[in-house]
Amino acid sequence: MPASVPDKPALEGLETSWGTRWEESGVYRFDRTDVTHDDIYSIDTPPPTASGSLHIGHVFSYTHTDVVARYQRMTGKRVFYPMGWDDNGLPTERRVQNYYGVRCDPSLPYDADFVPPFEGGDNKSTKAADQKPVSRRNFIELCERLTVEDEKQFEAVWRALGLSVDWTQTYRTIGNEALFTSQLAFLRNVERGEAYQAMAPTLWDVTFRTAVAQAELEDKEQPGAYHRLAFQKADGGSVEIETTRPELLAACVALVAHPDDERYKHLFGTTVTTPVFGVEVPIVAHHLAQPDKGAGIAMICTFGDLTDVIWWRELDLPNRAIMGFDGRIIAEAPDVITSEKGLAAYAQLAGKTVFSAKQTIVELLREEGSLIGDPKPIVHPVKFFEKGDKPLEIVSTRQWYIRNGARDEELRAKLLAFGQELDWHPDFMRVRYENWVGGLSGDWLISRQRFFGVPIPVWYPLDSDGNPVFDEPIVATREMLPVDPSSEPAPGYDASQRGQAGGFIGEVDVMDTWATSSLTPQLAGGWERDEELWNLVFPFSLRPQGQDIIRTWLFSTMLRSTLEYGEKPWTNTTLSGFIVDPDRKKMSKSKGNVVTPADILEKHGSDAVRYWAASSRLGTDAAFDPQNPTQIKIGRRLAIKVLNASKFILGFEVPAGAQITEPIDASMLAQLERVVADASAALAAYDHARALEITESFFWAFCDDYLELVKERAYNEDHEGQASAALALRTALGVLLRLFAPVIPFATEEAWSWFNDGSVHVAAWPTVAEFDGLPDGDASLLTLASEALTSIRRAKTDAKASQKTPVAQATIAGTALQTESLARAASDLKAVGRIDTLTFITAAELAVTDIVLAPADS
Repeated sequence: MPASVPDKPALEGLETSWGTRWEESGVYRFDRTDVTHDDIYSIDTPPPTASGSLHIGHVFSYTHTDVVARYQRMTGKRVFYPMGWDDNGLPTERRVQNYYGVRCDPSLPYDADFVPPFEGGDNKSTKAADQKPVSRRNFIELCERLTVEDEKQFEAVWRALGLSVDWTQTYRTIGNEALFTSQLAFLRNVERGEAYQAMAPTLWDVTFRTAVAQAELEDKEQPGAYHRLAFQKADGGSVEIETTRPELLAACVALVAHPDDERYKHLFGTTVTTPVFGVEVPIVAHHLAQPDKGAGIAMICTFGDLTDVIWWRELDLPNRAIMGFDGRIIAEAPDVITSEKGLAAYAQLAGKTVFSAKQTIVELLREEGSLIGDPKPIVHPVKFFEKGDKPLEIVSTRQWYIRNGARDEELRAKLLAFGQELDWHPDFMRVRYENWVGGLSGDWLISRQRFFGVPIPVWYPLDSDGNPVFDEPIVATREMLPVDPSSEPAPGYDASQRGQAGGFIGEVDVMDTWATSSLTPQLAGGWERDEELWNLVFPFSLRPQGQDIIRTWLFSTMLRSTLEYGEKPWTNTTLSGFIVDPDRKKMSKSKGNVVTPADILEKHGSDAVRYWAASSRLGTDAAFDPQNPTQIKIGRRLAIKVLNASKFILGFEVPAGAQITEPIDASMLAQLERVVADASAALAAYDHARALEITESFFWAFCDDYLELVKERAYNEDHEGQASAALALRTALGVLLRLFAPVIPFATEEAWSWFNDGSVHVAAWPTVAEFDGLPDGDASLLTLASEALTSIRRAKTDAKASQKTPVAQATIAGTALQTESLARAASDLKAVGRIDTLTFITAAELAVTDIVLAPADS
């Protein structure tokens, strides 16, 4: 036995010892020397949000990617496997606010000596009034400080998990390189007319005071009520409508019904007067009106929901928005409210929240007699920002957009075509992308009213009265990048002209975090910074990600690549499922059922946790019960068995010139050859779970049956077949360790090191060609022998005898083909069964028909 084999192999400590050695040896480093694009397997790795902590779902999906990376590396590919950190955006801002007890106030000057009130907040929401206001620059410095610390903790977890990333190839979604890349890509969009600025109705989160894109929406069921209101006709009659948003009555611009609705056809082109405010509005027709909903005729307000926006735009209606950025009714009434009564009513609403305004307007309607009956309670879906806790409002704002195919059929067709060309794993996920592209209703809103993000690199000239000329933005030059327009002067101006008539003002908005994350191939691959690297890795081989961000990350990256290069950014995408709790509910921080991985990794070991993750197919949800992690325990048992079986096999020296001479050894290797072929095909098709299942099934049969069948011969150095057994065992071990290496890297590396130089993770992936020099074996023989051995053991058990009890005589019955085949393994069966005389007879099925135990004193 090699001297390096320990007396008692154990999993404990392998993560630390091998993690250190891997880092020192650079075994996972990307080597770009003397390679072409075809030699490289490049991975567009998901950058986790560096704000808070990782959860078990991260471990689940990132293990799937790592299995692919390790497999591709062993097949001979140069694997480009970077790690990124998504550290700009709202989650980071929220964490900084709560961690340090501060909030950003851009009007404040920078304090070079600022010390935050405290450090270590619990990351739960705190009231803004309790947070100390700081300048934007101070706030950004705190964001950068905390994300660096969070990234260190994340990296420690990834290293413990054994991710084979190249830690010299990390990137961030904030910092000079990310700013340069994001701003340059944006400027290219502007130059080509793909990015533009517009004043338009915008989904707005009143808590975070920021615009929200279509991809960030989430429907939540909320209680509400239908209020039936009477609008007065010129002839003295009334038209009754039902609405869930009576507080927007002052913003009403029309009533709308379906063009085919016989109840209202005669009213199209006429007008009615709004209750309370006395404003005359038209009755119009539109196909989106629903005859079977409410009264069949609806109130169009600017703006109650997204349908209002469509009606407003397509029917060319006026804008009478009354909702402020803070979620309160603005002070100034729409110009069309002119009556004393109407203005007095509006004054009662001004400054109120949506909830309070609704109560007030309902009372005013009831007093006037325009509220018909009592409100009818309902539960209905309401739009929320995915990270918000209050319903979204729609306000009119000036924002930046990137064209995404919503209003460009040619671009939409390209995006759909690239989606068809992309290899999806699993393939059924493709339809989610196609549905998203097909259902786009507006261009991509990329500007955000936040602080920690990539500044939009434009300024606006001020006219002679000091008013910004938004239609003539001053765009940064490439040489200026990265640039912050809020602190640096516009090209052609000096700092003294900021805010002065005839001077300029800088854009204060930042880009949506997806506008940077959509450029992860460019960030990781050195676009416009390292031309050699970029040409080697792009298009990338793989985009791995969660299924829930197909509409955001996958789509936006596809869009940016289509606009910039006219090609898709990767050839494959893998979509992992969700982690669900024992009640089959998706784990999420908002539900409070998230499990963090550090304790699980420490308690059970990384190989065990990786086994659990790799056991689930792509696109399939996996249940996780931290109180009884059955699959993780199975994985730990497997890793331990690999170590113990390796030690046992390495106890048999392989003599020089050894050859496979015994049929049972050839049979085992024939089965293993089939395992190599099937597992390799599964991994090539991104079905890691199937590859693991195939390999593991063989391994347990190998340990339980084959090892038992041949161990007596392997121990007996005088047996003519001893060398055959030792060689077969050593050959199988070398193959099995390589097959398991992508899933349980620590145990396999440990066992491999006992009899090999170098790492198993850069060893050649096993192929069927390795079996070419071995004698052809009957793959069914080992299965038959295993069944016969099971029957012998069962017969001894039925006779209440120990398995070590000698047998004077045994008879095995089977078909002629079975018995003829088994006769070739008679020697091993006799040895393991301690059988003196073994006889074979012909029968319909395989069984031990007669067994005679030897006398006790024999």
